[in-house]
Amino acid sequence: MSIAYFFKKCNASAMLPKRMSTLIKNLRATLQDAIQHPQAARAVVIFDTQSELAQLITAGYRAVLPSANFVDFDTVTQEDIRAVIDSLSPRDIVILVQSTNFRLNDFRFRIELFQRKLATIEHVHLARMQGDEMEIYINALAYDSVYYHHMGHELKKKIDAAKKIEVLCKGTSLLYDTEMEPAKLNIGDYSEMNNIGGSFPIGEVFSEAKDFLHVNGDILICAFAGEDHMVKKYTPFVAHIEAGVLRAPTAPEEFQKVLEMIRVDEPVLVREFGLGLNRAMDTKHIVSDITAFERMNGLHLSLGAKHGVYKKAGLKTEHNRYHVDIFVDVEKIILDGDIIFENREYSV
Repeated sequence: MSIAYFFKKCNASAMLPKRMSTLIKNLRATLQDAIQHPQAARAVVIFDTQSELAQLITAGYRAVLPSANFVDFDTVTQEDIRAVIDSLSPRDIVILVQSTNFRLNDFRFRIELFQRKLATIEHVHLARMQGDEMEIYINALAYDSVYYHHMGHELKKKIDAAKKIEVLCKGTSLLYDTEMEPAKLNIGDYSEMNNIGGSFPIGEVFSEAKDFLHVNGDILICAFAGEDHMVKKYTPFVAHIEAGVLRAPTAPEEFQKVLEMIRVDEPVLVREFGLGLNRAMDTKHIVSDITAFERMNGLHLSLGAKHGVYKKAGLKTEHNRYHVDIFVDVEKIILDGDIIFENREYSV
């Protein structure tokens, strides 16, 4: 079937043939190279039509998976969706294309799907991205397995062995004078993982300091997640970190409100140390959805006591509320004297 056919199937006005061609190429690479979806396995695409980008992504999957079962979330009952999921077998795949985030009462989509050994691709909050951001999102779905696998595994080795990390911005320096927690990968390599898939786009290696007391210095922040979970971009401003706690007395008012919100319940700890690998997104190519932009090429940190992966003494998971991503206007990252990031490129 032709691209023109799928253009007709979806009413998205911005669906130019080149954009659709790129989308189809990227989705096919994800299914084949990352998910390694067997041809004999069944596929279900649960979608909505509430945003232009959701329509576009759904049309792309129609082109790549013409025999899949397509289910419009807004035209069926919860029981219908459960019945579709119940009919699947391990290694089948469920793809969620969501303008917001599907809810089925206590049915937690991704967790339930993983428990059933179903591969999962999740696109969330697509309504947050409109206009030129849709093209950035589509480009971010590209899957360069050679780059992601090499860079991801090599960065993990270096982080796991690091004794000291320096983060240099223009005129500022932040020092991690501590070992790091074992790094985790989100690079589309599921060979040693229990679950296959997750939220897309992908491309990230993340860790955090073993000892927050030895995280000290200054950084420049150029973007952050606002109270509405949308990415806010600003002229870079200074933040101070002392013993792992961040303050920013000269920051814009909108960021001050975020800090005040966190402080009501917990300290503004700097927890996640995230190296984004997705070269389609950076400080000049921004998407508004924080879930997607978290993978941007560069460094992001998280503020607040919440982190579901790493457990720390004195931080009880059930009491922690906040995990707010901030994006660093970083010029250079140095691990034990070796430069691993400079001029917006990784080198390992």
